[in-house]
Amino acid sequence: MGIRKTDDHIREIEKLRTEIESMELEMRQLHESRQKLHFSQQKNEQLVSTLHEAKAQIEALRKEVDKLSAPPSTFAVFYNTNEDGTVNVSLGGRKLRVNLHPSIPPESLKKGQEVIVNEGLNVIEARGYDPQGEVVHLKHLLDDGRAVVSLHLDDERVVEISDALTHQDLSVGDHLLFEPRSGYLIEKLPKGEMEELVIEEVPDIQYDQIGGLTKELEQVKDAVELPFLYPELFAEHRLSPPKGLLLYGPPGCG
Repeated sequence: MGIRKTDDHIREIEKLRTEIESMELEMRQLHESRQKLHFSQQKNEQLVSTLHEAKAQIEALRKEVDKLSAPPSTFAVFYNTNEDGTVNVSLGGRKLRVNLHPSIPPESLKKGQEVIVNEGLNVIEARGYDPQGEVVHLKHLLDDGRAVVSLHLDDERVVEISDALTHQDLSVGDHLLFEPRSGYLIEKLPKGEMEELVIEEVPDIQYDQIGGLTKELEQVKDAVELPFLYPELFAEHRLSPPKGLLLYGPPGCG
């Protein structure tokens, strides 16, 4: 009986050893399978990343091709907005009513501002003000947002004042940038130091409206008016008219 039990134990031990070896083999195979799976997942992630990069590059190339093959856009100047959502623009000297892209708020557009119009005559982009144009002089401000300006050769023209100048202090004689295609004044230009001293608008004030300076006014008349009223006397007595007058005194003295 003792020998039989010993043989049974040996067989059980051998059986367990065999099962353990089988389990160890399966564990190694499972570990190897997991490593292969992990490696495959990494390769798959790299492949997915490569595909995304390739897709992005293809999309970028497609956009570049579309951009290069697209018809040219046109610059126009914004006038105003209509009740139906369309806008009025100046394009090549013509005033047109066109559609506005939904992404552009109508209230964001300013009079005289440049916009881009596509081949379908739709405003697709808003830009700033054109920095180029003609330099004109302000002659007179009208009450309805317009102004009279002096062009070259002293020609005068009635023009529109853009929103860029609405809140600026404009006065007669100012140098302004004029956009001739749209008829808008878009910028106030600085004057030179000497031009700041020139009175562009002659004051309409008579001598009798100035009080308390009788002696000084007589001196002004003698120096300014006499050489023009009696030039023959100045020539006869070889008198040289004064080249100018220097008026000085504290503020408020006239």
